[in-house]
Amino acid sequence: MHTRSRELLDKARQLTPGGVNSPVRAFNSVGGQARFIASAQGSKLYDVDGNTYIDLFCSWGPMLMGNAHPAIVEAVQQAATRGLSYGAPTEAEILLAEEIVSRTAAEEVRLVNSGTEATMSAVRLARGYTGRNKILKFEGCYHGHVDSLLVSAGSGVLDYSEPNSPGVTPGTAADTIVVPYNDIDAVRAAFNEHGDTIACIIAEAAAGNMGTVAPLPGFNQQLKDIAHAHGALLILDEVMTGFRTSFQGWYGIDGVAADLITFGKVVSGGLPAAAFGGRRDIMEHLAPQGPVYQAGTLAGNPVAVAAGLTSLQLADDSVYDTVNANADRLHNLVTQALSKEGVAHHIQRASNMLSVRFAEGQGNNYADMAAAETYRFAPFFHALLDNGVFVSPSVFETWFVSTALSDDDFEQIERAFVPAAQAAAAATPSK
Repeated sequence: MHTRSRELLDKARQLTPGGVNSPVRAFNSVGGQARFIASAQGSKLYDVDGNTYIDLFCSWGPMLMGNAHPAIVEAVQQAATRGLSYGAPTEAEILLAEEIVSRTAAEEVRLVNSGTEATMSAVRLARGYTGRNKILKFEGCYHGHVDSLLVSAGSGVLDYSEPNSPGVTPGTAADTIVVPYNDIDAVRAAFNEHGDTIACIIAEAAAGNMGTVAPLPGFNQQLKDIAHAHGALLILDEVMTGFRTSFQGWYGIDGVAADLITFGKVVSGGLPAAAFGGRRDIMEHLAPQGPVYQAGTLAGNPVAVAAGLTSLQLADDSVYDTVNANADRLHNLVTQALSKEGVAHHIQRASNMLSVRFAEGQGNNYADMAAAETYRFAPFFHALLDNGVFVSPSVFETWFVSTALSDDDFEQIERAFVPAAQAAAAATPSK
């Protein structure tokens, strides 16, 4: 039953475009009734109609240790009692920056309020540092709703079939060069033609917004080499992968030290916070030390910083051992269920991030992911939801696991995959 969710969505639609504050929450790509959540605890989500779900999207990534982790909640409560915002520096900001720097290739960081703000600021800084205008991005990679980056983007934009959003000016789009992900020859060709005008390459360190697509071996290093050969910078977007895929984020997996890196999600502990950082000589071009302007009234908010700092302090090697094991367990269960029903599929992996591609073989770029039998996802998704398992409501999104998942949760997940696989097998393309 989801009567109350329906009532709330109807009311919200009178007040908010589409009734939601981020498009994919509306379930447009899967159909059916969006769920309004009342609370979350550990591995569970509870909706306003009293339904319980095992959480396999973890607020799109931040909830590495599950929902409402007691230590994070306590840190937030203590910070809130001291004041919600100061508009002035705090010691906690230094501690969070120190934690990020100690685990990554960044030498300095700047705290911001969202992943979009982080990527926007990193691109501006790259342009200011190099004195160039053009940027190179990849088809299907999503870097927030920045005008220059919302060109052939992923995630919800793919669901709405709007690779170029209205409101993005032709002039802005003209400064963005788009090539297929994992295609190093296309990158070389773009630089051969535009190399002296390109400020930076920006790529998701591992893509998670066209489904989960890991970079091919050596790809990120090749991007850095090509960029540097032409006087450009490499920005790796770790808003999703940062401190989710390993103790050091994707940097801990492939060891590529990007010139600039963006962070979000886990670094926020689930509150509105993010960061970008990189080489000291580049970061020192930011105001007030340098000429590139960037500011934020609520940047370094003490409550959000408390959540992010505690989240990172909790995320030790044992946490990553657990989430990796849980991702492997989930991977095995879904592939067993789909194989039993004869559904062609491939489980896309980037460390403990995963998604289902409804086709044989690995997808390495957006064209591969879009060419799959994506029509199978909606009935698959709803069968899972009806059986108490909540995955990301889009075939072009990533699934996330937490340390909070229990053996009982996996038993329920295994049971839910039976009707879900059957629904996927029975699905037919819409006319």
